[in-house]
Amino acid sequence: MDFIDKDLVKYIESHTEEAPELLSMLDRETYANIYMPRMLSGHLQGRILAMLSNMIQPKVILEIGTYTGYSAISLAEGLAENGKIITIDINEELEELVRNYIAKANLENIIDYRVGNAIDVIPTIEDELDLVFIDADKGNYSNYFDLVFGKLKRGGFIIADNVLWSGKVLEKNRKKIDKDTSAILSFNKKVHDDVRVENVLFPIRDGLMVLRKK
Repeated sequence: MDFIDKDLVKYIESHTEEAPELLSMLDRETYANIYMPRMLSGHLQGRILAMLSNMIQPKVILEIGTYTGYSAISLAEGLAENGKIITIDINEELEELVRNYIAKANLENIIDYRVGNAIDVIPTIEDELDLVFIDADKGNYSNYFDLVFGKLKRGGFIIADNVLWSGKVLEKNRKKIDKDTSAILSFNKKVHDDVRVENVLFPIRDGLMVLRKK
């Protein structure tokens, strides 16, 4: 669902710095060859993630939902010295593409790419987390929040994507509540009501919920 006038979106993007050429290549390859390319973070959101990462200067980032690696490579731009990213995705069919672009970005020693079910992988992570980016199956958003919260340092951030869910968070934009919509509504209410965090919902693309652990 388009929330902002298309011409205004073009203006916004034209006044946002260009993505590195490698990310532009990954964008083109994803749209040319990969199923559901709309899942890609893309230019504007990628630059926002890079900017937020640069502002936070995280030592350890956990990303839940790698897809083709665009967001992980973007987030890596703001890592503190000797920082790292752990990124998890269940889709093993994308592994070759993701590892290829991680290598092209010279990030093999910085991005720890793990293929598997995040529900099983997260409990094995022993690092204290500075930043978590959630962009995976919507039905588990609340579970991911619960699993990472104890590992997130005080003052650390969680960013969750797709929290406006194509506008279906509003009753007028849906005929009925499907499973994913219900999960997003539950997640949004859960984190908004959680006194342990501060939260702001940004109307960027499909919605970014930014949380800070008090």
